[in-house]
Order: sequence, then structure tokens, then C-alpha cells
Amino acid sequence: MKIVLTEVPFSVDRDMSIERSCVPEGAELAVAVYDEHAADNSEFYEIIADADVIVNSYVYFGKKEIDALRKCKVISFQSTGYNEVDMDYATEKGIAVCSILDYCTQETAENAFAMMLCLQRAIRIYDRSVQVKREWNYMAAEHLQRIEGQTMGIVGLGRIGQSVARKAKGFDMHVIAYDPFLPPEIAENIGVKLVDLDTLLAESDVVSIHMNLTKENYHMFNKETFSKMKKKPWIINEGRGPMICEEDLVWALDNGLVRGAGIDMLESENPDLSECRLLGRDNVLIMPHCGYYSDTSDYLVSKLSMENGINYFLGNYDKVSVVRNEVKR
Repeated sequence: MKIVLTEVPFSVDRDMSIERSCVPEGAELAVAVYDEHAADNSEFYEIIADADVIVNSYVYFGKKEIDALRKCKVISFQSTGYNEVDMDYATEKGIAVCSILDYCTQETAENAFAMMLCLQRAIRIYDRSVQVKREWNYMAAEHLQRIEGQTMGIVGLGRIGQSVARKAKGFDMHVIAYDPFLPPEIAENIGVKLVDLDTLLAESDVVSIHMNLTKENYHMFNKETFSKMKKKPWIINEGRGPMICEEDLVWALDNGLVRGAGIDMLESENPDLSECRLLGRDNVLIMPHCGYYSDTSDYLVSKLSMENGINYFLGNYDKVSVVRNEVKR
């Protein structure tokens, strides 16, 4: 068995000791680096050619990459998301796509709520006023609103969305959610009302995004969506970056259609920050896709993704977290 960790330049130097500890006796572990800015990625294609298992985070497996896999059985994602693959083509080629159901639910929900609190309570502004400007001025920030009684609108009420909902209710917020795939009884059990998207956009003081990225929700938050937000809400994104059109978010901020934003990722996983028009705003928090991160989650994502790939290859399908497509075994 040959297992290949597919990496991009910014991730290749990470600690891979957990992945190495999971490799079965007699199996080979290799690392292949794909650089989208490089003129030649031939070494990457050579390394993955005879892979039985791909363990991947940030490399997009389109038709060219999938065609390069001569005998691969499974692409195992180091994430709950699985958007970095042409799913239809992988299925056509008989390659399973696996991801992890739960390894960072608490961390991600905590991060979403922390960003919301930081924005609503103007913590960045006050901290800078005291530490940088050496001022002791409670009026450094203005027009703060009491969080109790606000409406939290959650887009995507899966594990993370549900955790955010429980935290919001603990702060005495009213919680509504949009999730067309969720059985209504799950929302009812945690005291959340399911509504259509337009209702959520119109009624929410905070819009918190927690969906997996799909073709259908790419740039779901755009000028049309922002224009329906009647209460000028705070936008929190702990889903994938491309669900928000950054250009349109800048427009919404500049025109006062949203109060501010806390986003854990941008449209690109390796953005050119010199070109980012969201930087330098007191009402925008940007984090480097770290909302999932803790020592615990970092261990689990490495361990579970390796186990998923190895177990699928060995035919231990009942031990795989989740297979995202149907292929002939």
C-alpha cells in the first residue's frame, strides 16, 4: 500500500508525525507537493501516479489529477469539507471520497462565537485604544448593542451550527436557521426554528454561516443576498471562503448593508493579502482558517483522515467516518 499526503507549499513543513505513526507495517508514506504558481508540477504527478490512498487538504483534484491516479482507491480529506475534488469525475473513475464527520466541532463553534463577541463588544477597538493610544476612554467605540434579545440566524444547522445555536441560546439570543436538508425534529429538539433563507436574511442581527461548500452555494452571499439583510447584521463565516463573494462583501460594508464581518477564511486558501480590500477595517475580523485549531483537533484530523483512507483501502468500510460518493467496491 502506498499512501500519499498531498500538500501545498504553505502546508508542506507541518508536523506529520501523527500521520507517520498511523502507517501500517510494510506500507509506504510519501509526500507530494503541488504549487499552483509553479511552471512544472511533474514531480507531484509522478509521486501520486502509483498511490493507493491519497490523504489531502488543499490540493484540488480535478480531471488532470484524477487521471494521473493509476490505481488509487480513495481520496481521504483532512477536513469535514470535501470541495477540493471533482466529485463526479472521481465517482466515474471509481475513486471513493472520504471526509471526517467530527473532529473540531467545538473549536469551530467557539471561534464563530468569539468573533461575534469580539465584533459586537468592539474588543479590538478598546484594546488598541488602551494599549496603543494609551487612552482610557469608554467612548472609543460607539453604538454598541446588547446581545441579549438579538436574533442569530444560522445558515447550515449541522454539528457546528447546532453547537453555535446552543451557545447563542446561552446568551439569551433568539435563534433561527436555514437548512433545507435537516430533518425538522433536530432543530425542534434544540429549540431552533427553521425558516426559509429570505426570512433569515430579513430577521437576523447576526448571520452565522456553517455549510459545506458545493456548486450550489458558491458565492451564495452576494449583492442580492446582502441587499435582503434588513437589520444590517454582523456576518460570521466558519464555512468555506468561496460561499461569500469578497468583492460583494466589500460593497455591502461600504454601503452599510452589513454592520461588519468575522471570517475565518478568504476565497483563496493561500490569498494575496496585498490585494485584499477587507483588511484595515475595524469592523472586519479575518483569521487564517484557524477556527478548527487546537492541539486536540490537530491530532484528530491527522489520525482520522489516515484511518479513513487506510480502512477504506483494506475494505473495513464500517470503520470509515463517511464516504461522500458511491463507487463500485
